[in-house]
Amino acid sequence: MRRTEPDQPKSEDVVETTEERLRKENEDLKRQLLEQQRPAHASHHAARLWHPSALTLRLIALAVTAGAVAAFFAGYIPLQKRNAVIGNQARDQEHALPRVDVIEVGRSSSKSELVLPGNIQAVTEAPILARADGYVKRRMVDIGDRVQAGQALAEIEAPELDQQVRQAQANFEQTQAALTQALANKVQGKANADLARVTAQRWNNLAGKGAVSRQENDQYQAQSQAQAANLDALEQAVSAARSNVAAAEANLSRLNEIQGYRIVKAPFEGVITLRNVDVGALVNAGGTLLYRIAQTRVLRTYVNVPQTNADSIHAGQPAQLTVSNLPGRRFMGTVARTANSLDPNSRTMLVEVQVPNSAGVLLPGMYAQVDLSSARTDPPLLLPSDTLIVRAEGTLVALVRPDHTVHFQKIQVGRDYGDRLEVVGGLVAGDSVITNPSDMVREGTQVEPVHSQQR
Repeated sequence: MRRTEPDQPKSEDVVETTEERLRKENEDLKRQLLEQQRPAHASHHAARLWHPSALTLRLIALAVTAGAVAAFFAGYIPLQKRNAVIGNQARDQEHALPRVDVIEVGRSSSKSELVLPGNIQAVTEAPILARADGYVKRRMVDIGDRVQAGQALAEIEAPELDQQVRQAQANFEQTQAALTQALANKVQGKANADLARVTAQRWNNLAGKGAVSRQENDQYQAQSQAQAANLDALEQAVSAARSNVAAAEANLSRLNEIQGYRIVKAPFEGVITLRNVDVGALVNAGGTLLYRIAQTRVLRTYVNVPQTNADSIHAGQPAQLTVSNLPGRRFMGTVARTANSLDPNSRTMLVEVQVPNSAGVLLPGMYAQVDLSSARTDPPLLLPSDTLIVRAEGTLVALVRPDHTVHFQKIQVGRDYGDRLEVVGGLVAGDSVITNPSDMVREGTQVEPVHSQQR
């Protein structure tokens, strides 16, 4: 007789299943005994039915009892063991410390990352206006042309200016002639004054000897004084004539200088970015814009640096520029100067970055990203943003002490990178901070920290 047992008893139906199995085995045993007795009964002409003896019944009862006991122990004992294991695990979980994920506080990168937008401008840009009245006779350049310093850009036709120059030349010659005449008059006056002075001396000597009357002597003395005064007047006339000559010469030089402005020239090397007139246009001195020129060999970019980074920017610091229409290319520049003050409205500092542009790839007016990253000797601590706890008393973090107790530590936050932030006070490198602290994390609670890698 073959006996099969289940692989694993389940729940409280194990005893009932074992009794059914034993009952089936008992019936099979009876059936087998009947089959064994059938030949004997057939030999006795099947006249009598088989009746088991008392010993056989005792054996059958003993076998049934033994099977029931075996089935009971095979199902009940494993069930009790499993219940004991589940109870032990429940008690262990009830008395175990809560597990929390912690991260070790470390320092941020030694390189200070700072990328700001900026506008590219020409380092020198100037409007070119007409300095002479007239009409545009010729135009030598147009927008986009690169010119050298002193190169002719346009020519202005000014016939009225030519007449003014000739008139000023004639006036200058007249003043020179007047000066010559004044000098001649001065020479003549000086001769008359010398003669009157000598005559007066002679008559004064004669009057002292009584040879002539006093009236005649006084007359010659008065004539000498009059000639001396006339000589002074002639000298003043000569000075006035010389001043007239200088004024006429200055006016002539001015007109000649203005006449030279009929040829409009470039003040410095650069690129023509605007052309505002064409041939035949009427221009007025100081009022008509002809061209606009920009020096593009070196470009400057203005960026507004936030207050938190203002102290790390200084003149001479290297910088890198990138533009969206030139992917993969970086242009090296240098911080030329800073405003050394913050705008009270935006709390930013204006910084000028100069970039060489000998190839002319960059254009004034472009929008660029300026990388002002610099090395830091003492980088600040860095924490994930999900470790912060913001409460009424300030910004806190759940710090796990060496004895595995929780302490809410107040910190000072520096630069914010979104998913990370810098800590400038309240923590030291190596501290363990709980990430995503739940409501079960309280002051003084003991926890089991599980360290994870810093993100």
